[in-house]
This record gives sequence, C-alpha cells and structure tokens, in this order.
Amino acid sequence: MAYWRLHYHLVWATYKRESMIDRERERVIYGTLYQKAKELGLIIHAIGNVEDHLHTVVSIPPKIATADCVRHLKGASSHAVNQTLKPECEFKWQEGYGAISIGERSLPNVIAYASHQKQHHRNGTEIAFYERMAEEDDGPTIQPA
Repeated sequence: MAYWRLHYHLVWATYKRESMIDRERERVIYGTLYQKAKELGLIIHAIGNVEDHLHTVVSIPPKIATADCVRHLKGASSHAVNQTLKPECEFKWQEGYGAISIGERSLPNVIAYASHQKQHHRNGTEIAFYERMAEEDDGPTIQPA
C-alpha cells in the first residue's frame, strides 16, 4: 500500500441552489456519503450543509481522481434521497463543484469550518474561499454556472 495524505475540501450545491436539504434528506445524504466513502476507500473527516449546498472534507486515495470521487458521492447521495424518501420533486445536485486541496496543518481548521456550516451561514461568518463552486464565484451569494 502506498503512503498518501491527499486531503480536499469539496463543496457542491443543489440543483438551481434550491433549498432542498432538510433534516430528513440530510440524514439520508450523510449516511450515503459515509457508505460510498467506505466502498471507495475514502476518509470523510467532516460533512456540513445548509439548505442549498454541502461541504465535505475528505481524504482521497491517489487511485481515484477527484472528479470521479465527487461524481460517485453526488450520484449515490441523490439516488439514495430519491429512492429512500420518494420526494414529490426529484432531488438532484447542480453540475460542478468546488475542490480545494488542504495541507495537514490546515486540516483541523477546515474540518471545523465544514462541520459548522449552519452556524457560519446563520452568523454571516462564511469564508468566501471555502464557499466557491466556480471560477467566477465569490461565495454563497453567487450562483454557480
């Protein structure tokens, strides 16, 4: 087994940034993300969300491309919400995502940030850099492409 320490802060949004993540969907999404991570050999350090987007801090082994990891996580979680909860309107994620690589020293701070999303958004203490999902995105108030 190769030695690796590849940590990422990933963020992605609900389709059209609609407020679709309620407590019930959150429970299904989190459970699915942890299950899919186990299948892929990922380490999830933290997950946090508000109604229209989700953050996760994850270590991804070098055998998996970041884009493939996100595709698996988004696909599995949206599928689980739709199959488990059978919502009136289909739950889906918006195209794209934000990905930032994290060094070992920054990892605890980024884990804390992702874990406390609801508080950051409630208190207006978001860090725009960690909220970006597109190149032109300045943070949570800008709609990703």
